[in-house]
Amino acid sequence: MLFRSGLVVGLNGTGDKLDGSVFTRQSLIGMLERLGVNTRDQEAKLSTKNVAAVMVTADLPAFARTGSRIDIAISALGDATNLTGGTLLVTPLLAADGEVYAVGQGTLATGAIAAKGAAASVTKGVPTAARIANGATVEREVAFQLASRSAIRLGLRNPDLTTARRMADAINRSFGTKIAKALDPRTVAMDFAGRDVIASLEQVEDLRVEPDNAAVVIVDEASGTIVMGANVRVSTVAIAQGNLTIRVTETPQVSQPGPLSKGTTAVVPRTNIQIDDGGDKKLGILSGNVTLRELVTSLNALGVGPRDMISILQSIKAAGALQADLQVR
Repeated sequence: MLFRSGLVVGLNGTGDKLDGSVFTRQSLIGMLERLGVNTRDQEAKLSTKNVAAVMVTADLPAFARTGSRIDIAISALGDATNLTGGTLLVTPLLAADGEVYAVGQGTLATGAIAAKGAAASVTKGVPTAARIANGATVEREVAFQLASRSAIRLGLRNPDLTTARRMADAINRSFGTKIAKALDPRTVAMDFAGRDVIASLEQVEDLRVEPDNAAVVIVDEASGTIVMGANVRVSTVAIAQGNLTIRVTETPQVSQPGPLSKGTTAVVPRTNIQIDDGGDKKLGILSGNVTLRELVTSLNALGVGPRDMISILQSIKAAGALQADLQVR
């Protein structure tokens, strides 16, 4: 991970306010001094809305060589409202060891739309975060020679013992000898002693392995999103779901006095109260060892929405009938 604070210029009056963003002011003064412009005596009068302080981050990919290009991400640090159309000045990107590994510069692309009028404004996307495709040039390489290695370890993105064992078996069958071994759910070790490492890895790349999918249910309570894996199973359980809903509607009416009378106009309240106790909800039974399709069909048949379905899944898990890992985020 590479990072460094920088300056974005060329904004259309949507940059930081220098009176409230001290770090932006100091960065701007330092940048101008490096260009030979002395603004120390006029610091109090320095005022511009076209500059913003930003944080620049990037991931240095494996086998990145000097001169190659990488993408960078830019996020506003101060009170800038929109980075669209800005240009990032030359920014050295540092790693955790304090060394410069890349240098970033270029025109920002936010992908956001922001329009503002006297009485209303519309914003789509996040105009204070942007990216620059191929916006940084790698200046320092991470020393690593893959071709000189005789032993390689493969890391699984989703750790699983069954998948790791299947990978090792597939590699051994392909080479006709035991050169691979699963060390743990995340690591498969391979011994390429006496072989061409690059050619051997190319052969491993062409192998196909069916991963073992874990039984997982992901619940995002903030957005009401539910994602279920294919291996989710439910034991026999009975479900009844109902909510008490009280709806109060106020419809005030205006009462006018009769013609030539001395009455006054009055507002008469009209209140309508409706109560839904969920009486039409039925008790449903989910038979044991149902599939994902049957589970979704059964829950939909109960007439519940995503929010209520989250509560039902949590209750099924608490009852010990959900044969899956329930992850609530």
